[in-house]
Amino acid sequence: MNKVKILDCTLRDGGYYTNWDFDKSLLDVYFKSVEKLPIDVVEVGYRSLPQTHYLGEFFYCPQFILNDIRKSLPSKKIAVMLNERDNAPENVASLLGHLKESIDIVRMAVDPVRFDSGLKLAEEIKKLGFEVGFNLMYMSKVMKSPDVFAKFPSMNGLVDYFSLVDSYGGVYPEEVRSAVEKCKEVLSMPVGFHGHNNVEMALINSLTAIEAGADMIDATISGMGRGAGNLKTELLLTVLNAQKKLSIDYNALSDVVSAFAAYQKKYEWGTNLPYMVSGANSLPQKDVMEWVGKNRYSISTIVNALNNQKENVMDNLQLPSFEPTKGKHTKAIIIGGGKSAVEHARAVKALLENSNDEYCVIHSSTRNAKWYEDIEATQFYCLIGNEGHRLSSLFDNLKALSVSCILPPFPRRMGTYVPEDVVKNSFELQKITFIDKHHDSPLTVSIQTAIDMGIDELYFVGFDGYRSGSGIDDIINATQYELAQENQYIFDRALALNLKAVQALTPTKYKGLSQSSIFSYLD
Repeated sequence: MNKVKILDCTLRDGGYYTNWDFDKSLLDVYFKSVEKLPIDVVEVGYRSLPQTHYLGEFFYCPQFILNDIRKSLPSKKIAVMLNERDNAPENVASLLGHLKESIDIVRMAVDPVRFDSGLKLAEEIKKLGFEVGFNLMYMSKVMKSPDVFAKFPSMNGLVDYFSLVDSYGGVYPEEVRSAVEKCKEVLSMPVGFHGHNNVEMALINSLTAIEAGADMIDATISGMGRGAGNLKTELLLTVLNAQKKLSIDYNALSDVVSAFAAYQKKYEWGTNLPYMVSGANSLPQKDVMEWVGKNRYSISTIVNALNNQKENVMDNLQLPSFEPTKGKHTKAIIIGGGKSAVEHARAVKALLENSNDEYCVIHSSTRNAKWYEDIEATQFYCLIGNEGHRLSSLFDNLKALSVSCILPPFPRRMGTYVPEDVVKNSFELQKITFIDKHHDSPLTVSIQTAIDMGIDELYFVGFDGYRSGSGIDDIINATQYELAQENQYIFDRALALNLKAVQALTPTKYKGLSQSSIFSYLD
């Protein structure tokens, strides 16, 4: 086993979970510990052009941050990364020209289809006097592409470090060995390996890469990184120490691992069944990370979506189009998953008892459907994400339900699950007409269902929203915040339709909705 360099990229790769902001006390521990550990290179983040939304300090790595890091890590080489697709060669001087004293290595993340563009970007970086790293993504595809591999020698004399990236986290040791050996035959610079842990092969793949001659291995503290995460720095160091390849200050290692424990608990990175399926089948884990982050989708729903991708199936089920008779109902009560839909269920039922079929009820979420199962009004269940599975768990006898189920238009990105007992009463919208995005949102489908029925009075129950104060009860997590922003956008588009009513009948935090009281409609 040759002497291998270790590159820790915790702040860069872990930033996908924290939006590239980290607690200052954690950073202090991280830098102090890493300085004491046998880590050769620390990749601290990205250098990036301005984006249209907020991203934190380690997505941009301004000079004062880099200078502070340089002081904290005097014995380490400092690296930053550029996303090649987002940075044209003409932007390199403005991004990097003033940082010669702050960083040593500039690595590029390069898609194989943009290999030639990566070379041009490397040339501009090299002109500024930096060492250049070329991280080639999707190694499972690259090594099966003779056209791309034939271009590898063009990096000689230009690139200082080359790394194979297991983007999908699904390669096996024999593939790693073959790939590294082939690269070593044609490349003059050090060859590295960056593994993801979807199928829990990051360690053995990295050790295999070293045995095959790899010169550098990427890792992160506690495996923190995009999707299923990376090789754990502490695991690699421990194994190499056991093999007497290096010595470790275990106090420093323990300190930094402990510092990241709270982040691990909060963000819960690491592999699970969807990441395993995506890795084993070389499917993008970006999608999985987005889906897992939304409570809307169950594990089985995500796996179904991944299986459709693997089989190149647009969707696994197509349903009859929803073609209602317009004019039957003039008003719709749209029921969400909030507590107020339960607290005020009796009042909603009282309103419906004397409505003379004016109202229909559309359940944006089936979460509270059980509370309304005995009403005589026409009911619709919107089945998006996990709602089909939830419906099955709520009712013992689905066949007895006199309801219609409504789904988004075909094809549905996440695939389709409809309980067998309600398939005959299930329909899909023909199209979404009132909004330009969030087409798979239960709220969007609910409103579109009402629009397709010609209803112009929409009343909302159980859309409580989230608090925005500073008390302990006001704290919301990132998923809740994202859902609130999504729903607010949908409500804004619904309000722009200028219907007779777009009104909340129970307390809500959403802005713009006119607020009434369910009780004001009752005698």
